[in-house]
Amino acid sequence: MTARDILVVDDEQVITQAVVRVCGAEGLSVDVASSAEQGLSHLARTTYRLIISDVMMADIDGFAFLIELRRRHVRAPLIMTTGMSTMENAVRALVSGAIDFIPKPFTADELLAAVRRGLRFATLQDEAESTALDARPDSIAWVPPPPQYHRLGYASWLATEVSGTVKVGITDLFLRTIDGLQGVALAAVGDELLQGGRCATITTADGLEHGVLGPVTGRVVEVNDAVAAASAVIERDPYFEGWLYRVLPSELQYDLLHLTACSSDRM
Repeated sequence: MTARDILVVDDEQVITQAVVRVCGAEGLSVDVASSAEQGLSHLARTTYRLIISDVMMADIDGFAFLIELRRRHVRAPLIMTTGMSTMENAVRALVSGAIDFIPKPFTADELLAAVRRGLRFATLQDEAESTALDARPDSIAWVPPPPQYHRLGYASWLATEVSGTVKVGITDLFLRTIDGLQGVALAAVGDELLQGGRCATITTADGLEHGVLGPVTGRVVEVNDAVAAASAVIERDPYFEGWLYRVLPSELQYDLLHLTACSSDRM
């Protein structure tokens, strides 16, 4: 089989042309498919480091496409994108196994940031192959959150507290997919967060901004002053000293239904 960098599956020509243009300028090879069926045909003869798929397609939707990829043991990480950019779609994408979700319309920088994280994820999978029989995300060498935590995909986590609030932070795996953390932009006390919405923005040394999708809906009641003063604390200790917020959740039990219990990461 031949090897290429990116497969983009989308029936909107303006989107596929944008991916080809932006990623091609980075020296990346890109193939285009206008349907899930055509995408699967590409995958039958070519391996890819990364797949970008629309949610709404004429034959099957992006979620069914992702299920079919897993059934066929396609190892390439997948980024999901859609013009129907609801919080529910973002959450469902990460829960279903996509490594990222970017709403349409997106800018060149937003696309490039997601692509660089996706390709770094693929590199981590490649590195894991030397010690594992397969390259599932759980074989990647990363530090999962403590078992009593819950996570949204591999982006963010929450930890419940006896007071009724939750702490929110970024996973070690998300941090491993970015290169050269320079700073983090945080919400303010009193701001409302939405599960699946951007809860923080990380800036990297290349000038790109990486949005972190949050795990819970609720009001920020405390911001971690240590992180606000020195963002490097997130990299040093993402699950304890590097937490971002204390949040008063508005629908915690509902939100927990869409999160992964971190105890399962150790099975």
